[in-house]
Amino acid sequence: MRIAIGSDHGGFEAKGEIIKLLEAEGCEVQDFGTYTAESCDYPDIAHKVGKAVAAGEYELGILICGTGIGVSIAANKVPGVRAALCSDTYSARMARAHNNANILCLGGRVLGMGLMEDIVRTFLHGEFEGGRHARRVDKIEYR
Repeated sequence: MRIAIGSDHGGFEAKGEIIKLLEAEGCEVQDFGTYTAESCDYPDIAHKVGKAVAAGEYELGILICGTGIGVSIAANKVPGVRAALCSDTYSARMARAHNNANILCLGGRVLGMGLMEDIVRTFLHGEFEGGRHARRVDKIEYR
């Protein structure tokens, strides 16, 4: 599986750990930055990851900022992105199963590393159920 990942400074440390997890899971990972812990603007990173996922270059994306809120708002501005901010495994499972989310957003300053890893695994292995959920997901795109 090809995964696009990115973070701002608030998620920089967690991103490094999540990349290790993804690689251990056999994923091909592309890091879209940031590459240091210096302050940067989360929308820049979120838009890069969002465009790459929406274009089909990557199957899924992961974005991390301090709370996950900023990157989720920014990524969802990209047409074709369904970014879900998840802070528990149930939400991650439902984001994939019912919402066909293609980007997972995490809060690097509000989640512990163990929980973050569990959320990532749940998101990666989740599958869209389709059916009645497909009709609803089709209605997400603004027309």
